[in-house]
Amino acid sequence: MRLLITGAAGFLGSHLTERFINEGHNVVGMDNLITGNMDNLAHLMGHKHFEFIKHDVSQYIYVAGPVDAVLHFASPASPNDYLEYPIPTLKVGSLGTHNTLGLAKDKGARYLLASTSEVYGDPKVNPQPETYWGHVNPIGPRGVYDEAKRFAEAMTMAYHRYHGLDTRIVRIFNTYGPRMRLHDGRVVPNFINQALLGEPLTVYKDGSQTRSFQYYSDLVEGVYRLLFSDECLPVNIGNPSEMTILNFAHAVVELARSDSEILFIQPEDERIKDDPKQRRPDIEKAKRLLGWEPVVELADGLSKTIEYFRSRI
Repeated sequence: MRLLITGAAGFLGSHLTERFINEGHNVVGMDNLITGNMDNLAHLMGHKHFEFIKHDVSQYIYVAGPVDAVLHFASPASPNDYLEYPIPTLKVGSLGTHNTLGLAKDKGARYLLASTSEVYGDPKVNPQPETYWGHVNPIGPRGVYDEAKRFAEAMTMAYHRYHGLDTRIVRIFNTYGPRMRLHDGRVVPNFINQALLGEPLTVYKDGSQTRSFQYYSDLVEGVYRLLFSDECLPVNIGNPSEMTILNFAHAVVELARSDSEILFIQPEDERIKDDPKQRRPDIEKAKRLLGWEPVVELADGLSKTIEYFRSRI
């Protein structure tokens, strides 16, 4: 197959690009490099199965030749990013989704949208199944990301129903691993950086809020299986092993062999407004339809991620 992957220079996009190339497919990577980094693709440059186009998918997209699948992974993905780039975040979820869907329609290609657990907002249901409609503040600072992804899902399903486009939607839960940016503002890089530098790990409020962390290779496997499945409705891909942020901080300190202490803070910060109190995927659908569930234990994945950050620091 020949695939277009948008956001190919990002954390997830680069790993996905690598997986498809390793499987023998040809990949056209596209990224405007607002948050992506060409270092993530450096080892693939010059590869006979890879080509790169620097382009903003919010603008008209042209790709010469056949395209068998379009995977739309372009978007700022951390609170730091979408607070700094609120309008580009909205545009990539709306105009970018429209443009990539239009390209897939024109090429007769299968389409896969990278959505997010953020469509559930601050959920009132735990764990969150795909049938849950969510609890989102559309005008809060996080709304630019949450609503962009919710609109992207609606647009994808409209193309599926009206144009008969062959579509897939993956709802991605917290994912971590090598190639995350050191200072992207999310909890995994924050804690690892602080632990490696011997700084206190800053835990918001009392640390009782929960998250479910999956290693990037589990996510990539789930996306790969979903693309080649027959399911057009959203599918959660995440790790159902839920833990508090406080317990996660202690795990990072232990695995990093750090002397850092835990510092509880009460930030008046836009980044944590509407921050979900619980986050845990219901993955029964992925298990049933894809035969997928995460296999990487937190200690193993976190150790590899810590060593990656150690080398970068």
